[in-house]
Amino acid sequence: MLKGKKILLGITGSIAAYKSILLVRELVKLGAQVKVVCTTSALDFVTPLTLSTVSKNPVHSSFVSNPQTGEWVNHVALGKWADLMIIAPLSASSLSKLVSGQCDNLLLVTYLSATCPVMVAPAMDLDMYAHWTTQENLNKLKSKGVQVIEAEEGELASGLVGQGRMAEPEHIIKFVEQYFQGNGSLAGKRILVTAGPTYEMIDPVRFIGNFSSGKMGYAIANEAASRGARVVLISGPVHGVLASDGVDLVDVTSAEDMLNAVLKFAGQIDIFIMAAAVADYRPKIQFDQKQKKEGIGISKIELEETKDILKTIGTQKNGAKVIGFALETENEIENARRKLRNKNADMIVLNSLNDLGAGFGTETNKVTFVFDDMEVVHSLKSKAEVAKDILNAIENL
Repeated sequence: MLKGKKILLGITGSIAAYKSILLVRELVKLGAQVKVVCTTSALDFVTPLTLSTVSKNPVHSSFVSNPQTGEWVNHVALGKWADLMIIAPLSASSLSKLVSGQCDNLLLVTYLSATCPVMVAPAMDLDMYAHWTTQENLNKLKSKGVQVIEAEEGELASGLVGQGRMAEPEHIIKFVEQYFQGNGSLAGKRILVTAGPTYEMIDPVRFIGNFSSGKMGYAIANEAASRGARVVLISGPVHGVLASDGVDLVDVTSAEDMLNAVLKFAGQIDIFIMAAAVADYRPKIQFDQKQKKEGIGISKIELEETKDILKTIGTQKNGAKVIGFALETENEIENARRKLRNKNADMIVLNSLNDLGAGFGTETNKVTFVFDDMEVVHSLKSKAEVAKDILNAIENL
């Protein structure tokens, strides 16, 4: 969800600054780009070397970056670079300066230059935090659109116990994720994605299935969540593929299970993306006991068609955009366009098994978007990048 997001972290003079190192590390692990600006007093608690190592960027604390050459730190560029500015920890002194508009250090000047939203996580002793001036200053920030991540209760540096601890890094991460989820290009949209194969049981140990890994569907669901959508992912049996925290995962096994799960959500969605490789057939009879190899039942399995999930949703979409997938080996565009019409879909994502690096089980994919009146061919990319292309195309719809 935070992949590629630009986050500017301000650190002020507080013992809680040690938590900022952990916060930077977690943001970077989640794919964010992080730059750090410190007050000089913050450097009494954390070092630029540590912060630059975990952020993979230089750490700024003064207006001049190189006294020998006279190079200055462009606070305006820093403020405009960020998608979000977080000041954590925010001391009582810096809080007062934020409210009054003082700018006697690089962090404060950068804050005044920032054009992005700002979050603050105060940290101070319990009596300082409870003082009416502190609470009034926090309320003034809130009234101007700054999001305050309230201090938490616990043991403080003074030895006292009460409210004043800076919020834990994992709690701040939740606030950041919720912010981006609510402000992305798909914010407020409800998206239903299917992924993976289905298993159609023959007996308790055998099934009819396919080689789908689910990677493409999971990449789409994760990308949609990173753009602020409310995402439900209905997944057949997959291994080693993870949905992000912003995705509600529903596990199913068979085509019938998947259909029932899809129908449960179908009336509440804006976009349906059918990336799952659903079995076209299932055994007409499913045996309760394992069938022996020499038994007549296992040697003559009669099949019946499964219900067409994409067509079912396409015929009752009620304004939702419906996107299907097609995996072809011949007459690819013609077959994809026929599927587009027959399923009443808005777009078909065409895969060809003739393309090296595309199809089941790979880390990459090469796709063609098929519409009523045109096709758009995309080069071989990672499935994460293909997911971005798919969602860009859906947004254009």
